[in-house]
Amino acid sequence: MSKILFLYMPNHNITRHIEALIFSSSQSISKQEIILALNAVFNEEFIEEQVFESIEQIKEKYSQDDLAIELVFLNNGYQFLTKKNYHETVNQLQLHRSKKKLSQAAMETLAIIAYRQPITKLEIEQIRGVNSDYSVQRLLEKELISIDGKAETPGRPILYRTSTLFMDYFGLNSLNQLPQLKDIVKEENSVGENVEQIN
Repeated sequence: MSKILFLYMPNHNITRHIEALIFSSSQSISKQEIILALNAVFNEEFIEEQVFESIEQIKEKYSQDDLAIELVFLNNGYQFLTKKNYHETVNQLQLHRSKKKLSQAAMETLAIIAYRQPITKLEIEQIRGVNSDYSVQRLLEKELISIDGKAETPGRPILYRTSTLFMDYFGLNSLNQLPQLKDIVKEENSVGENVEQIN
C-alpha cells in the first residue's frame, strides 16, 4: 500500500487531530504548522491537500446554525472564533473584565505603531506629545507589539511593530485592511499636554 493511500485511510482520524490543534492554539495556526505537528505524532509525511480537505470538513461542521463558533481563515492561518450573532454577548463579558482592556493611551500608542511601523518610542512620543513608556510596556506584555531590531540612528533606539497576536486581536489578514488614515484622522493633529498617567 502506498504512503499516499495510507494517509487517506479513515482510521487515522486526522480531521479530529487537526480540529484539536486549531482549538488548542491561542493564535491562528497555519497549514504548515499543522503538518509539522502531524508528522511528529504519526511519523509520516502528510500532504497539504489532505490537511486542506480536513479543514474544509471542520469548517462545514462548524457552519451549522446550532453551533456558536466557526472556523475562519485569519492572518494566514486557521482559528475558531465566535459567530457574529454572539459578538454582543461576548463583548459584555469583555466589558466586565476592564482590567484586561486597553487604556485610551495604549490604544493611541498601538494605532501609531500600526500605521508608522517600524517606529521608535521617541517617534511615538513626538506624535502623541506625551511620555509613552507605560503604554509601550503594557503592549509588549500583552504581546500586541514586538521589538523589530534597532534603528540606524544615533543611540540605536529600539524599533517596534505590531505582532501576529495584533492581527488576530483585531481580525485582520493583513495590515492593508487597516482603515485609511484619511478616513479617521483630521489633517491637523492636536498635541497632548499632560504626561501619561499610570493607572
